[in-house]
This record gives sequence, C-alpha cells and structure tokens, in this order.
Amino acid sequence: MVFQYFVETASFADFARYVCALREHPLRVYQFSYKKKNIFSTRKILSKSILHLFTVSEKDGRYISYDPLGGKETFSIVDEITRAGNYAPIVELDSLPFPIKLTKTIKDKFKPIKVHELGDLARLTYDPEWPEDYEFTLLAFPKKKKWYIGYITKFDLEDTFFCFNYVEQDNEPPAPYLKYSGHKGGKAEFTNKFQHGYPYLPVVKLKAAHPIFGLK
Repeated sequence: MVFQYFVETASFADFARYVCALREHPLRVYQFSYKKKNIFSTRKILSKSILHLFTVSEKDGRYISYDPLGGKETFSIVDEITRAGNYAPIVELDSLPFPIKLTKTIKDKFKPIKVHELGDLARLTYDPEWPEDYEFTLLAFPKKKKWYIGYITKFDLEDTFFCFNYVEQDNEPPAPYLKYSGHKGGKAEFTNKFQHGYPYLPVVKLKAAHPIFGLK
C-alpha cells in the first residue's frame, strides 16, 4: 500500500506560486477528477509515502502560467505559451497510479524544529552540498491562532528523515515573498516587489495545518 497525503493550498495563486515561482524548471502538475472535483496537484516523494499539494479549479488547459513582476502576480491556466513568465506543464490523468485512500496514519511525519527568526529560516535554505539545485519555497499555515512559516529539510542516513523548520508568528504573512537582507545588515521582510541585489523566497500558504508537519 502506498501512503499518500493531500494538503490543499489556500488559493490557486498559492499553488501557482509553488509550482512556478523563481524555478528554473517549473514543477509538473497532474490534473484529475476526485469526488466530482477538478484537482490540480504536484508531488513530493518522501521516504515511505507521497505528499501532494493540490488546489481545485474548474478550468482546463495544458499549462499553469505565472508571472510575479511589477508587484502584482498574474496566473492562469492556458493552452499555449505566449508571453514571458514561468509555465508549469499539466498532465491530465484518466486513471490514478495509486488509489486515493485517506488515512490518519502518518508514515513520514516531519520532525519539527523551531528556529529563532525569519532570517535564520532564509539562511537555512542555502545548501552548501547542492548550492545550485535546492528547494527554496516556504510553507505557511494557521494553527491555534498562530501562523507557522516553515521550510522542509531532509537527512539521508540509513533511512531518510524529513524536518519541518519553522518560525511561529502572531500574524498571517502579508505578502507572497520573503525578502532577505541579512547580508546587508537588515531583517527579512515580506514583500510583493523585487529589488536588485536581494534574494527572495516564495511563501505558499496552505488552507490548514496537517499532521505530517509534526506540530502539536
């Protein structure tokens, strides 16, 4: 049996940002029908299971387009590539490789690690072993009147272990990107605009917390 966990993004914009934003190669998206809903999902392979981030949309197409420039995100489902921006390819499935069986058993629950502040979280995304090939997207979700902004890391030992490194805040992230300015003595801050000379991390909001993140 293949264990699968489905986590819904807070909006279609968040899903588009996850599969496209700042990626040299946007992620593959799968489209399928489940309980009469049109689902778009992308997969993250864990050690013993599959984590799916998904959204629901009534539209059909071959690509999800995304462009964050100009301080306002534009995103849609399209049939062709016609302008600048990132495009995530959509693969429509008539049958699923594994049947969807929702379960409360979590085989790959992440180890939660609290970090001090957003700047520490941003610096954690740099991987000296793979400096040119890394995952830099932050996930954010509400839980018990708090907001958790976190980053997934993994350790490959005899077994593979996943960790959810997080910062706890009182308020919802007000913008879709985290701007890091620690190299210039500043603090990390949320923004929707880009300025030359600063690294940025996409922030993807989830609809709700999920047990796989390991938070109590």
